[in-house]
Amino acid sequence: MKEWIYTNSINLKFILSSTIAVYFAIIFLTRIFGKRSFSKMSSFDFACTIAIGSVIASTLLSKSVPLFDGLFGLLCIFLLQAITAFLRRFNIVNKVVDNSPLLLMDKETILWDNLKKAKVTESDLRGKLREANVIRLSEVKAVVFESTGDISVLHSSGKEEIEDWLLEGVSKK
Repeated sequence: MKEWIYTNSINLKFILSSTIAVYFAIIFLTRIFGKRSFSKMSSFDFACTIAIGSVIASTLLSKSVPLFDGLFGLLCIFLLQAITAFLRRFNIVNKVVDNSPLLLMDKETILWDNLKKAKVTESDLRGKLREANVIRLSEVKAVVFESTGDISVLHSSGKEEIEDWLLEGVSKK
């Protein structure tokens, strides 16, 4: 029980030196590969962010993972994400890696089947509408369940219509 709660100065020095090395490695890799490395633009980006966190934790706190191995693992994840981001330009890769955005509301009409498909409740939808400052359903032009898991509310009190380009790639079914 004592080993579970307490540590020693050697372990703390190991954690401190690993933390400093990993900290600077993350700054360096982020400068090379860009901030997208920590975005959640796609499910793959999200998975990479989780993997990076896991490698960092293992490298800092596990004696069984040498510092160089952890740094190499981080480099591999960053490289894999950069390669995948490049390959996403091709439709076949994009379809495998990314989720399609899904229309949840078309103007005032709630698309119930799409809510079920996205596992979004009516209460979730109502909350997002309030968050977007919608005060009348007639203001809603579209509500989209984005590929990132976010919900976008496009609304206006005027009569203007949404430009087609904004809904390109959004699945209606």
